[in-house]
Amino acid sequence: MKIFGIGMNYLQHNKELDGTLYKTEEPVVFTKPDSALLKNGKPFFIPDWMGRVDYEAELVVRISKMNRNIAERFAHRYYDAVTVGIDFTARDLQRRLRQQGQPWDLSKGFDGAAVLGQWVPVEQLPDAGRLHFHLDINGQTVQQGFSGDMVFSIDQIIAYVSRFCTLKTGDLIYTGTPAGTGPVNINDHLTGFIEGRKVLEFNCK
Repeated sequence: MKIFGIGMNYLQHNKELDGTLYKTEEPVVFTKPDSALLKNGKPFFIPDWMGRVDYEAELVVRISKMNRNIAERFAHRYYDAVTVGIDFTARDLQRRLRQQGQPWDLSKGFDGAAVLGQWVPVEQLPDAGRLHFHLDINGQTVQQGFSGDMVFSIDQIIAYVSRFCTLKTGDLIYTGTPAGTGPVNINDHLTGFIEGRKVLEFNCK
């Protein structure tokens, strides 16, 4: 199983990070090891030695068929479920690595950095290109996203990634985070929703 992440896929989040609105010419793709996966409501243990760790709520899609070089017009046939996930980011480490011109995979690939909610079959949801989702922490909404605001759509992402890597059944794609990211703290309670349906719930320790 492969875990792909898409960076800088919401304009307002790009401004949040770097102080200006900008759009990348192609999707920014990174990977996480399968050891980063955290699911079934298990707690996230904050690695305090990394410094600040930020939540990034995202729509996640599950690949349902194997193929490569998938045409964008057929990409909707290659995923069967969607959920909300958290792409945890060791922000201090990421900034340091970026400043040094180094890859920043370590800031996103540590154990537990890919939290996964419960899957919702695509047939139970409206158009995946127009989904609303949000993240609450301790009962307060901290992030709200709409997949229609993505710089690169789910279908475009699948087509792009499959040019380089064969997508296989069970692979995951974290499609990018909207504005509103911030640090997590011990005892925080996180819940994630798609179209008002709770699909994610866990605690930080």
